[in-house]
Amino acid sequence: MTQKLAALTGGTGFLGGYVGAALEAAGWKVRRLMRPPRAVAADCVRGDLDDSAALDALVADADVVVHLAGLVKASADCAFFHVNRDGCRNLAAAIARAARPPRIVAVSSLAARHPELSAYAASKRAGEDAFRDAGLRPVVLRPTAIYGPGDREAATFLRACESGTAVVPAAPGARVTVIHAADVAAAVVAACEDPACDGETWELTDPHREGYGWRELFERIAAADGARMRILPLPRAAATAFAALNAAAQRVLGRAPMLTPGKVRELFHPDWSSAPERQPPERLWRPRIDLADGIVETLRHLRTPASKLG
Repeated sequence: MTQKLAALTGGTGFLGGYVGAALEAAGWKVRRLMRPPRAVAADCVRGDLDDSAALDALVADADVVVHLAGLVKASADCAFFHVNRDGCRNLAAAIARAARPPRIVAVSSLAARHPELSAYAASKRAGEDAFRDAGLRPVVLRPTAIYGPGDREAATFLRACESGTAVVPAAPGARVTVIHAADVAAAVVAACEDPACDGETWELTDPHREGYGWRELFERIAAADGARMRILPLPRAAATAFAALNAAAQRVLGRAPMLTPGKVRELFHPDWSSAPERQPPERLWRPRIDLADGIVETLRHLRTPASKLG
């Protein structure tokens, strides 16, 4: 039996590590796109989403392309669109040029549900549309906020547990969702193995798809860690002002800011919950890692000496 080939963008990132490992565990051969100057192994293609020759080599003879590469923070809005929209256009063109065009599984973001909130959200929606506009039928997966061992952003949880204080959006009725990276990877594998998924758009959350309140989320994190935590609500006006100052300062320093006014609009959005009809059917996939177990695992990893050195 011929081993199936998955061509993977973003394979060297946090989520990419989980997805690549899950595909290989399921019996797939994985070919990764890797940006220079990284060393390139035999199963890798050196290049990026602007390199048409590299994209042609990546997708050649592949059964499915898994698109994970994307920009989550940028020094200018146009950078989001260059990577998250134009990169999808370039990849779609390479797929169309292939002698045997592969299927496409595109990992987007739940933020794409509300493109009006931020440049990031708009660019992720535009990336989804780029595949469809090219005549492809992508399987679009929209995971909510992803966490797990290896995620540097999860250090926010660790700091809250160790300081005993968490500053959260003052949005009492808001619902926020999260998902462990291993569950996202399982959804990607399921989509790769079932061509009947083509053309579908699905949201991915942990088993608590109705979401958590911000206070509830951090109280659950503290309880899982056995910590006591004081929750401090941050008003939206203060968050927006701080984000504007932070974005300006980071850009002066030549850094891409994570906290921007657009990100504040995402954080204060009232409803990031999901529903059964917006998620993959349970015969195909269902999340298995609840918040308590996932947070304990993530915090344990963050506290290891190797993680602190990294």
